[in-house]
Amino acid sequence: MRLVLASTSPRRLDLLRRIGAEPARIAAPDVDEDVRPGESPRAYVLRVAIAKAHAVERAADELILAGDTTIAVGKRILGKPEDEADLRRMLGLLSGRRHHCLSAICLIGADGKARTRISDTIVAFKRLTDAEIDWYVSSGEGMGKAGGYAIQGKAEAFVRYLAGSHSGVVGLPVFETRALLESAGLSLG
Repeated sequence: MRLVLASTSPRRLDLLRRIGAEPARIAAPDVDEDVRPGESPRAYVLRVAIAKAHAVERAADELILAGDTTIAVGKRILGKPEDEADLRRMLGLLSGRRHHCLSAICLIGADGKARTRISDTIVAFKRLTDAEIDWYVSSGEGMGKAGGYAIQGKAEAFVRYLAGSHSGVVGLPVFETRALLESAGLSLG
């Protein structure tokens, strides 16, 4: 079986390699990631991961792995910031609060069936000062990231508590991913 990663995220590729899985190819899925009216964060992230996996063509000897990560504050979904003002808004919302990082994965196996797992990690940020928000926004690190931050970078200094999967917050929950790949018959190191 050959593994196909349906993601161009360098973070997902790095995390996948950490568990001994080297994709035979990488494909960029083109899916609509807009939140639907009334959609819960859990339903949203699972739907997008499944859509990404199905958006990539699969040969008979291929497994398709896709993932999606989102940040939820209550029922509010924080996607990728549109601009610096949106990033400031997100950081203000996360400041001094707990939030959920939901990371879903979908694997389409040799039988064509989609199997999914979801990781739910609770993250709490310290109360951020205006100067800290300015510093982080000016770093540019939060742009293009769900919830406006990268836990594997400068934003790690804001985390006062984490319960769950650190790798899930980065973008691919390695425990769940390894279990899914092994259950599909992929041999890992």
